[in-house]
Amino acid sequence: MDWTALWLSLRLGLVTLAILLPVGLLVGRWLACSRFPGKGFVEAAFALPLVLPPTVVGYYLLVSIGGATPIGQFWNATFGHNLVFSFEGLVLASVIVNLPFAIQPMQRAFEAIAPEIREAAAVSGLSPWQVLLRIDLPLAWPGVAMGLVLTFAHTLGEFGVVLMVGGSIPGETKTIAIAIYDRVQAFDTQGAGIMAATLLMMSLVVLGLTYRLSSNVGRRHGG
Repeated sequence: MDWTALWLSLRLGLVTLAILLPVGLLVGRWLACSRFPGKGFVEAAFALPLVLPPTVVGYYLLVSIGGATPIGQFWNATFGHNLVFSFEGLVLASVIVNLPFAIQPMQRAFEAIAPEIREAAAVSGLSPWQVLLRIDLPLAWPGVAMGLVLTFAHTLGEFGVVLMVGGSIPGETKTIAIAIYDRVQAFDTQGAGIMAATLLMMSLVVLGLTYRLSSNVGRRHGG
């Protein structure tokens, strides 16, 4: 078991969650509550990582943040190392590829809230932020939780984009998914099987708990 790679994957997942939680809440609620020309194209843009091959996403990231690009040069001059093949580059790639997993469940949860509830809250004198905190989040939290769980699980299993942007540097960019691939390439099927089973059980437990909480909330609201 490559514990270093597992810990790196967990750290990457937690950092990605910390970034995408506010992004998912703000963008998801904005898309759920707004009507404007071209909204379908905006939603499609956020959903692109779902349909694009990971190699395509990785390629565009490389040509956008590589050492010869303005972003890459700025990062190198500021922090003293390249953005690609670094943990920070993995975080950027993970955030971009996980946008639809965070935004879409939260958007659907906010869309399920009847507009009359928000209107009544506004008439009662609540500010938009108070409506979000006191009305929207308590009602939409199962969708928010599902978005976070899907993001975390997808981050743990992401392979193509991570390999292209981060490579396989032990302790820096070698995640558990890449470690499994390396073990398979070395014909260490036992080691690869142990790590794969670990990821499988972690994902199953987290998803199971989330579905259980969501169903409990749904029964309470239904009753």
